[in-house]
Amino acid sequence: LLSDTDVLAARELVGRRVSREPLQYILGTQEFCGLELDVNPAVFIPRPETELLVESVAQLISVKRQATIVDVCTGSGCLAVAIAWLRPYARVFAIDLSNASLDVARQNAARHAVGERITWLEGDLLGPLGGQQLEGRIDVIVSNPPYIAEPDWETLQPEVRLFEPRGALVAGPQGTEMHERLLDEAGQYLSPGGVLIMEIGAGQAHEVRRIVDQISGYRFHQLVYDAAGLERVAIVERAGT
Repeated sequence: LLSDTDVLAARELVGRRVSREPLQYILGTQEFCGLELDVNPAVFIPRPETELLVESVAQLISVKRQATIVDVCTGSGCLAVAIAWLRPYARVFAIDLSNASLDVARQNAARHAVGERITWLEGDLLGPLGGQQLEGRIDVIVSNPPYIAEPDWETLQPEVRLFEPRGALVAGPQGTEMHERLLDEAGQYLSPGGVLIMEIGAGQAHEVRRIVDQISGYRFHQLVYDAAGLERVAIVERAGT
């Protein structure tokens, strides 16, 4: 039999879910690439589709390659931690604008014993890379940036709209503003032949490709589709050899 205390605790948890709070925040964890990660309302909850970014990096970077990889908008650290876990010889940098998010990311890295191989930087997109002497030396920049258009915010389900951090979701009026900024900033840091891997929203592939075509020094490499057949990952290569 449950004690009165247990019953009250269970009712409280059920009440939180009835109010549409995401189960991941209630439990405090979310699985990603086979790794259990801590999550709280300071970070966006990792989605299965985002695992495609990790798979794309793994396809481009061999296990023993000593590559330099940067995760922008790291949030919970899911990408940085999973990549460091799968590619133990890689040098990983993880950037986020939110100090609270970086705290969660560090915790997840420590949990999976990869924290010593990740450099944490706080700031806006690639700005914190200044002074790191990484110009033209980065092999991969990977990012799941905000890509929701502002007019679409009110149409999102309550679990997202009422509980997840808006700054991790909404990019601007078009939804592709962060992708354009990443393309503008990444050119000086990517090595010749280096790649920028970005998650995109459904219907954004055409606009992202148009932006790529307008910025010199890039060529569109590949578009990756998710299990639902929706465009999900855009891979762009820095021109040069």
